[in-house]
Amino acid sequence: MAKEVQESATEARDKYRSILHDEDADKIHWRHGAPPTYDDVNNLFEEGRTKVWPEGSLEEKVQNAIKSWEMEISHKTRLQDFRTINPDKFKLIVNGREGLSAEETVELGTYNALLKSSIPEQFKYYKAEEESFESSHDVFGSAFPRGFAWEVIGVYSPPPLIAYKFRHWGFFEGPFKGHAPTGEMVEFYGLGILKVDEALKAEEVEIYYDPNELFAGLLKGPEISEKDDSSNASAAAAAHQCPFVH
Repeated sequence: MAKEVQESATEARDKYRSILHDEDADKIHWRHGAPPTYDDVNNLFEEGRTKVWPEGSLEEKVQNAIKSWEMEISHKTRLQDFRTINPDKFKLIVNGREGLSAEETVELGTYNALLKSSIPEQFKYYKAEEESFESSHDVFGSAFPRGFAWEVIGVYSPPPLIAYKFRHWGFFEGPFKGHAPTGEMVEFYGLGILKVDEALKAEEVEIYYDPNELFAGLLKGPEISEKDDSSNASAAAAAHQCPFVH
């Protein structure tokens, strides 16, 4: 779940997503027509992270690999352009549910994939099945205009089956589903298992976390009118064509 501003070219190299600077980047089918930039969320990450991993460490490699994987899922539309996954074997498994293929994950987007739920309709804070890729990014992009940063807290096993702990955080500074922003930090922790092949491309990504930790922060704000919510969300979407990821 970070803000990106779409530009015709990436002026500075991204320290955490080196594949953005491939020589054939101009041949890639980008969802928004050009590679994304992550300046704002990188700043949020550097200001708020709790760990600074040594260069070349396993923790740094896993952290950057997940950031790069998420970037490709959110911004590339052709699996043949992906460098971080094995498209034929890839599965995204969230909280033990049935795995999503690479095609399904790209179509749904990471927000909808991570927030699918089997709880009864009347208790759902967010209905992933009613949201598109674009609308899901608009919803969370308006809530977190500075982005939603992500870091590795620890890595507990080496490849090919990498177990890790992560933290996700941002500042609730825009409306969310009829709730006014509080300006407070919203964060949650989770565990992940990353299965990679001989070329270190992801075959399976398993994620375990409690989505209620996310919604607890987003539902604290007082209720606002639908008109105010939609107008503020539209302004955020216009300012940030593709809201945020890691």
